[in-house]
Amino acid sequence: MSGVDWPALKAAALAVQARAYVPYSNYQVGAALLTASGEIVAGCNVENATFGATCCAERAAVFAAVAAGHRAFQAVAVVTNGAAPGTPCGICRQVLAEFGNDLDVLCFTPEGIEQQYRLSKLLPHAFTLK
Repeated sequence: MSGVDWPALKAAALAVQARAYVPYSNYQVGAALLTASGEIVAGCNVENATFGATCCAERAAVFAAVAAGHRAFQAVAVVTNGAAPGTPCGICRQVLAEFGNDLDVLCFTPEGIEQQYRLSKLLPHAFTLK
């Protein structure tokens, strides 16, 4: 996981976490995605009363990055509150894997507890049409 400016990614994830819209769960999540060109694109979770229309922070970041023209990513930092860092959910893992299953993933809490993964370890059998 070298060559990644983790402090910058973590700062972006923390900043966007504060903007999460979570009136139902009160579980704020922020994600910052590092593109292959070195740009950071962030996203936060946005809940909806129907729950099924809720969008996770990781997917919000991917969708924003794709809308900005990015298709290749190096790393993602995900911040959650709690005793231990939360990992991306299954749907988010699959969406991230769409753009490469070798992504570096850093999950952390605002208190500084961290866990690092390779996406391929979190989703060893990603669905693909290839």
